[in-house]
Amino acid sequence: MQNIIIDEEFKALLPALDKDTYSMLEENIIQNGCRDSIVLWGDILIDGHNRYEICSKHDIPFNTISRDFDSREETLIWIISTQVSRRNLTPLQLSHFRGLHYMADKRMQGTGNQYTQKSAGGQNDHHGKTADRLAARYRVSPKTIRRDAQAAAAIEAIGEVSKPAKTMILSGEACLGKAELREISDCPKEELKTIATAIENGTYEKSEPVKPTRTNPENPVYGMVEALNSLEFAIKALSDAFSHLHKVKSIDDRSILKKALRSSIDRLETLYRQIP
Repeated sequence: MQNIIIDEEFKALLPALDKDTYSMLEENIIQNGCRDSIVLWGDILIDGHNRYEICSKHDIPFNTISRDFDSREETLIWIISTQVSRRNLTPLQLSHFRGLHYMADKRMQGTGNQYTQKSAGGQNDHHGKTADRLAARYRVSPKTIRRDAQAAAAIEAIGEVSKPAKTMILSGEACLGKAELREISDCPKEELKTIATAIENGTYEKSEPVKPTRTNPENPVYGMVEALNSLEFAIKALSDAFSHLHKVKSIDDRSILKKALRSSIDRLETLYRQIP
């Protein structure tokens, strides 16, 4: 039997399933088996962590597919692209992935992940090309890609001092927007520890929201696309919220109904704060 390795950095890229979704997946695999193959890079698991965990727990057989990549960065980008294509991400999670993609791309080019680094001519030519390419891929502006990199760097820095705080940010439990994350991206480690502790304790005070501005005024279609993408996420969140309420509408216990409604409202409020 192949010895499958769990890489914590790769695993941390995957948005955690809520308890109900995980239980539904577990029940489905127990009843029907593991239909989707688990994807490996060598012996390292890169897609199917929840399926692998459930199959291992219940001794359920599964198939594997091997992918060949030349570097860790290429593997990272593949994981990011796979997650984004599934379109089940919040705006902040999507921003985080775009930023990580940018930084991984820069490392592959040998320029590190210093997205503010300038070329000898004093211009961000090389970085600009990367931002332009990823902007076209993700249908946002190059400026958004560079800002995503700053926000992603802040999230990763917080994750280094507190994994729970990072999880709370990406899940929406801690309501930090992209603008606020960019502001703390350059904070010293000790200050990040203080911020992370406050996030964990629920005592972190959010700064005043930054009023959004149009990105790339010379090409306003970028701003239109970002707005449409945000609308798409909002519609999905509404659909999820109403679907959740529909499941419990026949329950007589008012406390359960109120809890379900409160959860749906919180989810929508979090989304509202995160839309740029």
